[in-house]
Amino acid sequence: MKRRKFCSTSAMSVVALSFAGCTQATFISEKRSVPKLKAPKLREGDKIGLISPGSFITEESLKESINNIEKLGLKTYYTDNVLAKNGYLAGTDKQRADDINHMFANPDIKGIFCTRGGYGCNRILPFIDYELVKNSPKVLCGYSDVTALHYALYAKTGVVSFHGLVGISTFNDYSVQYLKEVLMKKNDYLDLLSFDETSRRDDNAYDRYIISGGIAEGELVGGNLSIAVTLLGTPYDADYSGKLVYFEDIGEEPYRIDRMLTELLLAGKLQNAAGIILGVFVDCEPDKDDPEFENSFRLREVLKDRLGNLGIPVGYGLSFGHISNKFTLPFGIYARYNAEEMKITLLEPTVF
Repeated sequence: MKRRKFCSTSAMSVVALSFAGCTQATFISEKRSVPKLKAPKLREGDKIGLISPGSFITEESLKESINNIEKLGLKTYYTDNVLAKNGYLAGTDKQRADDINHMFANPDIKGIFCTRGGYGCNRILPFIDYELVKNSPKVLCGYSDVTALHYALYAKTGVVSFHGLVGISTFNDYSVQYLKEVLMKKNDYLDLLSFDETSRRDDNAYDRYIISGGIAEGELVGGNLSIAVTLLGTPYDADYSGKLVYFEDIGEEPYRIDRMLTELLLAGKLQNAAGIILGVFVDCEPDKDDPEFENSFRLREVLKDRLGNLGIPVGYGLSFGHISNKFTLPFGIYARYNAEEMKITLLEPTVF
């Protein structure tokens, strides 16, 4: 991914049941080492902490973030660190980690939104106070490089966080609808249905297609593919056994997607997943101006080659990633995935 370009329940054994027409076997995940923890739902009037855990933002982007969050009926709060700058980073690693710790420690803050993604989130993982996070679970929302925070919080604390809008995202009706459903309501059963990006149908990135059919259940885990791969072999990685694994990315040519998926396969990460859910991979086709264009695989070919023989449901083109219309996807919530219908159904409340 071109980062500098981009802007409470007990542990549950996850069982994927057999459905008519489903080709996969039954999967059971390993017992979690830490209990799953859910945050209180957000309510109108709640104060939201804005943080910049990766790349720096401008004052204009901060104003945009404030406006977007306040249009949801929420209030905003931030420290001087939100506008800090250290090269391409939003201040030093200590400043960025201190901001996260401060937001979890501050009793007035009910939820945390990242202003943007961009490189740098993985650098601060060792400096987060995970005991503090565990003792004060709060909604944390963001995507792209923020994926590193989702993995780390769940691995170290069990806190459910959310792969969704950042402050400078497009807060359109579709995206806001799902954000409110997932973060501000206690739904026992919620369908996430893909949006038809009709204005972008000339772009193959927005196609939808089934790689392997079927239906599966499991905990949702994942985020940005590039970031997920960087966490292999670290204390912050996730166990994919019996899970519904979701990935998106931007700015990676097919051979790089091939390399990352191959690395996950070589590490044995995907073979026992319950299903794989692929969002929109923006700008991930070979460069047409490259002399080797005709010799390159297309993205669809790579995805089918690497993921099509796993014997589990796999589909491409759901509404998440670096796109305007996106779900807010929880990390750690039990769900059902229907590859034929391109639908995710959340089977437990995401907040309490």
